[in-house]
Amino acid sequence: MQELTTLIREDMKPALGVTEPGAIAFAVARAREHTKGEVSRVRVALNSGMYKNAFTCGIPNSGHFGNLYAAALGAVAADASLGLQSLEHITEEDDARAAKLVEEGRVEAVLDHIGSEITIDASVLTDQDECTVHIRGGHTDITCIEKNGNVIFSAGETDAKEQTSGEETPLIHKYTLHGILKYVKSVKEEEISFIRDSFTMNMDLLEEGIQSSKTKIVHHLLKENESRIISDDARKTAQLLCNGAIEARVLGLARPAMSITGSGAHGIIATMPLFAFYEVNYEVVDDDILLRATALSYLITMYIKEYSGKLSAFCGCGIAAGTGMACGLAFMRNASEEQIAMVIQNMASGLTGMICDGGNQGCAMKGIVAVDAAFRAADMAMENVCIDNIHGINGKTPEDTMRHMGLIASPGMVETEKTIVEIMEHK
Repeated sequence: MQELTTLIREDMKPALGVTEPGAIAFAVARAREHTKGEVSRVRVALNSGMYKNAFTCGIPNSGHFGNLYAAALGAVAADASLGLQSLEHITEEDDARAAKLVEEGRVEAVLDHIGSEITIDASVLTDQDECTVHIRGGHTDITCIEKNGNVIFSAGETDAKEQTSGEETPLIHKYTLHGILKYVKSVKEEEISFIRDSFTMNMDLLEEGIQSSKTKIVHHLLKENESRIISDDARKTAQLLCNGAIEARVLGLARPAMSITGSGAHGIIATMPLFAFYEVNYEVVDDDILLRATALSYLITMYIKEYSGKLSAFCGCGIAAGTGMACGLAFMRNASEEQIAMVIQNMASGLTGMICDGGNQGCAMKGIVAVDAAFRAADMAMENVCIDNIHGINGKTPEDTMRHMGLIASPGMVETEKTIVEIMEHK
């Protein structure tokens, strides 16, 4: 199996609801596993990206929102063995128990620092024990567990350095756009056939959103699409499939999304418009092309995200995944390598700078903008029209352009991140 195939396979993961509440619940649940007795206090300290992304988003199987309730559910009922789907089996009774913990002031969620790399320190205090789980780098990457003052698990000094150090070049950055396209065109179809799981999972999430009384945007998009899930209009179908699924996810409806780079919304944007284009143009675009276009979308998303950080002040869903998806759309239209580079320049010149104000219903609106921009960027590139590299943040190569896009987020928007969190805390 080629190393880029392995990279995609290992990065694709089901995520129930917005990833950050799931990660918070997972961390607390893992700490709770090592304690006995009644829970007296729960505390989570989070980097700004974690804190912000979970601040107002819906929680699966719960009527509540945000950091406090995610942490409380982690203490009373989440199943850590399920990873990012730790909240899958929450009941109404569990939700009520978690709400009681919050109402009694026994749950605390604090902003530890402004930063784009994931950090979670989750502590559970009972009448018998105290346990803290430390997560660094990835949503479920536990580096250390402390119980009653003693370290009972450590990922090891070498592993911890690898997770927190930015010195080693990420695998994806060892490739150029040319190398990525060479892989996408040559990889055997059966080797990337697992990507089909993302379409099935995300379509099930969309259906959940259509059937829900909580959603609003999906019903408007469905009406715009002639009240059909698949119409003759690829762009309107893409808007529905993509942003209906995103809305269902951020409201915490009880079906998972297939995430990429640790984000369900990234995974949805990177795949669903491509699936829509395929469904509308099935007579000329076959299943093989869809899989290859999606692999390209995923890899471009990863390329940008490795520069911006997993959680930052810019909307990685729209900017990184949107750019990946736009490249995939062009690939499905038989674009040349030069035209795909043009797509990247067009997206960099348009969407870069879109802020992330956490996981919330507004993510669907940002997704709508991203889908429109992607279709437009691909349309222009197919006519050899793009924003030249002399302008703005565009680089001399597509690799430079993607690096510049990421740098806008981190370190470029650190102060923006601080301002966003301050607004959210005081509004």
